[in-house]
Amino acid sequence: MTTWLRKNRGELLFFSAFALVMTTGLRQPVLSTLQHGLLATGLWRATPPERPAAMAQFASERTYPLNLPLRTLDGRPANLEQFRGKVVLVNLWASWCPPCLAEMPGLQALYQKVDTSKVAFVLISLDENQNKARALLQRKHYTMPVFFPAADLPAPFQSSSIPYTVILTPQGRVADRHSGMADYDTPEFKAALEGLAD
Repeated sequence: MTTWLRKNRGELLFFSAFALVMTTGLRQPVLSTLQHGLLATGLWRATPPERPAAMAQFASERTYPLNLPLRTLDGRPANLEQFRGKVVLVNLWASWCPPCLAEMPGLQALYQKVDTSKVAFVLISLDENQNKARALLQRKHYTMPVFFPAADLPAPFQSSSIPYTVILTPQGRVADRHSGMADYDTPEFKAALEGLAD
């Protein structure tokens, strides 16, 4: 038995570490860090749409429901309609979602580069425990505008998975949607967003 343990020590350590990560609170940060690393290296090609433009499948949605009640991080009322006239990047996420956390550094980097007089970011946390979202944002020093839904999300926001991103034109039309994580911090995507504003 002792010889077997010495021979298989590496495998035992690997499986013990794997079990520790998967069964404790380490699961979410470890998975999101690995996924962010894959995005950053380009090994995982999770790219957003290169040219947000009105897609044929969404042509029936003439305007977006701009009257979407929200709450700010400190509980003040807000509404999606306050961003009318700007391109709006709406991102649905949660603190317990590793792919959401993997794409957040790219969203933060893009947010710091765009012209916020033309492009608005509206990150909507779906966390039931809103304090977890607040703690994560503070710990990571994210400055993007984050809100909580103050009512049920309308149909254009409903998705079977998160992260889920919707791009709105200044007129409130759905320009594009993306389900799943992506690296939004690219010159092409920044140019496409700002191009929608012109």
